[in-house]
Amino acid sequence: MKDHGTVTAKMSSEDQPPPPYEAVPQESDGIRVTDDGRISIDTSSRLCRTLSRLIPAAPRQSLRPPPSYEDLVPTPGFNLNIVIQIVGSRGDVQPFIALGTELKRIGHRVRIATHNVFEQFVTQTGLEFYHIGGDPADLMAYMVKNPGLIPSMKSLRGGDVQKNRLTMAEILHGCWKSCLMPDPVTNKPFVASAIIANPPSFAHVHCAQALGIPLHLMFTMPWSPTRAFPHPLANLYNIPPDQDWINPVSYSVVDWLSWQGLGGVINDWRKHELGLEPISLSDGPFLLRSLEIPYTYCWSPGLIPKPEDWPANADVCGFFFRDPPDYKPTPEVAAFLSAGPPPVYIGFGSIVIDDPEKIIAILLQAISETGIRAIISRGWIKLTGPELPHILYLDDCPHEWLFQHVSAVVHHGGAGTTACGLRNGKPTVIVPFCGDQPFWEDMISAARAGPDPIPYKQLNVSNLVHALRYCLTSEARQAAHIIANKMQKEEGVKAAVASFQRHLPHFAECALLPQFPACWRYKKGKRRLYLSKVAAEILIENGMIETKKLKTYQPSPIHIEKSRWDPVTGVYSAGMGMTFDILKAGGDIAYKPYQIYKRGTDGNISPCSRQSDSEQGSSQQLLAPPTPVNNGNSVPSLRKARSMNDIRLTGDEPESKEKGKALAMASASARASGRLLGKFASGTMVDVPLAAAEGFRVLPGLYGGTVHERERVKDWKSGLLAGVKTFGISMGESIVDPLYQPYKGARDGGAMGFAGGIFRGTFGTLAKMGHAGVSLVAYPGQGIKRSIQAAFNESTRNGIVVSMHGEGQYLLNECRGKGLQDGMVIEKFIRLGQEYDSGDDSDYV
Repeated sequence: MKDHGTVTAKMSSEDQPPPPYEAVPQESDGIRVTDDGRISIDTSSRLCRTLSRLIPAAPRQSLRPPPSYEDLVPTPGFNLNIVIQIVGSRGDVQPFIALGTELKRIGHRVRIATHNVFEQFVTQTGLEFYHIGGDPADLMAYMVKNPGLIPSMKSLRGGDVQKNRLTMAEILHGCWKSCLMPDPVTNKPFVASAIIANPPSFAHVHCAQALGIPLHLMFTMPWSPTRAFPHPLANLYNIPPDQDWINPVSYSVVDWLSWQGLGGVINDWRKHELGLEPISLSDGPFLLRSLEIPYTYCWSPGLIPKPEDWPANADVCGFFFRDPPDYKPTPEVAAFLSAGPPPVYIGFGSIVIDDPEKIIAILLQAISETGIRAIISRGWIKLTGPELPHILYLDDCPHEWLFQHVSAVVHHGGAGTTACGLRNGKPTVIVPFCGDQPFWEDMISAARAGPDPIPYKQLNVSNLVHALRYCLTSEARQAAHIIANKMQKEEGVKAAVASFQRHLPHFAECALLPQFPACWRYKKGKRRLYLSKVAAEILIENGMIETKKLKTYQPSPIHIEKSRWDPVTGVYSAGMGMTFDILKAGGDIAYKPYQIYKRGTDGNISPCSRQSDSEQGSSQQLLAPPTPVNNGNSVPSLRKARSMNDIRLTGDEPESKEKGKALAMASASARASGRLLGKFASGTMVDVPLAAAEGFRVLPGLYGGTVHERERVKDWKSGLLAGVKTFGISMGESIVDPLYQPYKGARDGGAMGFAGGIFRGTFGTLAKMGHAGVSLVAYPGQGIKRSIQAAFNESTRNGIVVSMHGEGQYLLNECRGKGLQDGMVIEKFIRLGQEYDSGDDSDYV
């Protein structure tokens, strides 16, 4: 079974939740967020130099080609429920439709989870659709204002940031529902077996952790650190001669700053909906890297080869192209194309900007000066102008068909549009607005298939005329045709499917119905076996097993743990985190009742209080299940109050209102007092001792000694075992080390080695005695804490279990309709039990 392992944090002052966007500094030690939201990095700064020392030298590797589809051995051998989560524009969704179509063709069940404006676009291809919320037009407008993921000061002042945070909270909630909820149209149950996602959907790794299923990321821009090129959202300056370390640092800087804005929203969602522990500031930005999540990059290796320092879990497979649509041009389009030489295509797709009039004026003037014919796509900003014989204004038309009939293309640089233009051998002018568009701009220019970059804010008649004239040269046409010839040999979608299946972990098969994947672990006494949803439902219906004996099977568990550099910094950072939590809870003892008092006197929360609620609880409100609207034919739905703060007083008597308000204020104060005591107890009995234990555990690594893997703590039982086991091992080594280390040093290094061995033995004895002593408190305490947290998060696990049983019952009815007999499954279950009792447990775990 593949285990994504444990994420270890190298710094621990991040026990506090990340600050909101407003707290992100616009300039700090050589890193500056520019007016357009991109990240400007001074590579000569002390911070960048420090980060460079933390980046290990990546070994050069012999690059293997993209996975071969023809040689692929079907893995895991049965069909999976795959949800593909996508946040973005139509250009982001379209490649995944091609991928989903191929996955469905080979037998998997595929659900596309994205924004509702793309529902028809998805369903007309025969794939399932699930709405995750969010308006891509709003997201695109935000991205145009902030091309990097970091907000500009203009966006901060305009309130765009808070709106974006609320939108992302809605999307996180929708992505989680897409893993568990039935099909909205057919009501067919669905529980995800694997997740494919683009990185900006953000929910992916957290949903995968909650379900214990594999995750595979696919994207159209680099998201993995490399020395080959910097992060597409970073602008580097003051680059020194020894620049080999600079490009990887740019990825770390962008990841860290990006987490600042969404870390609080994500942690709120993890806590309230997924029942997971929050992620620290050091873990959050680098979570995907630490977990070694596989990536597939959707571009042509003929245009951008896979960097030599990318790991084996990253593949460059080629652009994703869907099957050409059956398109017949309208008479207007056909007449325009036949009326003269091939026109130039100009369009900016789903880009949303504030001044389309300025854009159309520049386009018309440039077209006039170059004397070309042009097709202008209206797009989301509805570009239009005067009717002219040499210009055609066009609404929706498939690029796969249209680009065969043009001489060059001018667009915003979306990966899909870029790929389509290059595949047809068309010289390309890119006017980038945001996201990965500058990256494609640079790649096109470097290949000489297009002119030098023209950023959107620098677009004018002069440079557009120059760019158009270059695209009409033989040099540009030849460069574009060279790329097109390479792309004709690639099958990006099939290679991506092979990449996905190659990186899947081992899926256990059902012990009773091997054609189905295991979803349950069954335990009775010493008997343990894997069961599919169908087999489990048969056994439950026939009284062969108890439902409570079933535990969910996780083929790809994800464990996120903090670690420390040493006991001093570990205890200090854990103590600071505890202090922050205690001070916040102490302040709430008075502040929460004051909020309720203001509600009662003003009818609304004061502006200050409203902002606090927005910051702290916006995601919780959005994550609450939607309440059905009362249409007059039914009784209004009721929901359970989350707290006394949610109680609305309906009595007409002033005395009743006052008593209710006083009760709510007292309750809020009591809850805050309880949180204060809880934070104090958790900090002193668990967090600080655990930080010390982990610091002592890794201390031998500072002098080259052995650092033992930490025991996995899931509940109070495993915590107690980990404490006892760690105590025994560490105490034993602390006794042996003073004798063994000098002997080993003398054997390997003579007199100098003997002296070093004395130091290592003495230092190691202190470290291991400290680890042994503290572990007896730390690990059992951590286990008790996790058992308590699990008890409070039963609703999440129950929701998963209910969805799994629902799908099992649906699949069982389908299988019975196809001839499946319950008796066959029951007979095999009884036989396996008899074989196990007789000592043959080959089919058991």
